[in-house]
Amino acid sequence: MDGNGRWAKSRGLARIEGHRAGANAVQTTVETAARSGIEVLTLYSFSTENWSRPASEVSALMALFEDYMGCERERLIREGIRYRRLGRREGLPASVLDCSDRLEADTDRGEAMTLQIAINYGSRQEITDAARRLALDVARGRLSPDDITQESMSDRLLTSGLPDPDLVIRTGGEARLSNFLLWQSSYSELVIQDGLWPDFDETAFQQALGEFQKRPRRLGGTSPT
Repeated sequence: MDGNGRWAKSRGLARIEGHRAGANAVQTTVETAARSGIEVLTLYSFSTENWSRPASEVSALMALFEDYMGCERERLIREGIRYRRLGRREGLPASVLDCSDRLEADTDRGEAMTLQIAINYGSRQEITDAARRLALDVARGRLSPDDITQESMSDRLLTSGLPDPDLVIRTGGEARLSNFLLWQSSYSELVIQDGLWPDFDETAFQQALGEFQKRPRRLGGTSPT
């Protein structure tokens, strides 16, 4: 979800105002995804690299996370949307973790859609942690090196139990994955949009879905025609 800062700068506003506008786009996106029958929606909101931003901006972002989780609780429960936090716990404020843990517990029975919000997430770190868990299982005799498979690796990722993404949408015109779901996105379709995240609305989302539907999904095989 890229472009909050540029959106604010173009309007002569503080960066946090761009993040607040971006939070409104999150609500619209979740509603559109649910209506479109999407099974899992993952929103990349704060990476492990984002800690290098000014402390005031980081604090404001953490407060926005808490506000979102508190304000959206009733709607997520009502609409059957299960919330999951994706990312490392270490480093996150206790108040953010408390809000997130409560929201996960309160929405655990939701079956309409799974909403993952990536907070303090980095894919290289996730893969490293998964490899470390595999190594520990081998060292403790729980697993033979010969039995290590792609599936055993996937089972130790933070997204274990969920399907790999079919589509990755990047706003703001940036054409890179930026350490997002690198393992899981091996065969994802990429759609790059020039619009900035606060302007991402139902029309932009449907345009991305339409582009995805046009693409043949060979997954390493050959085209049927």
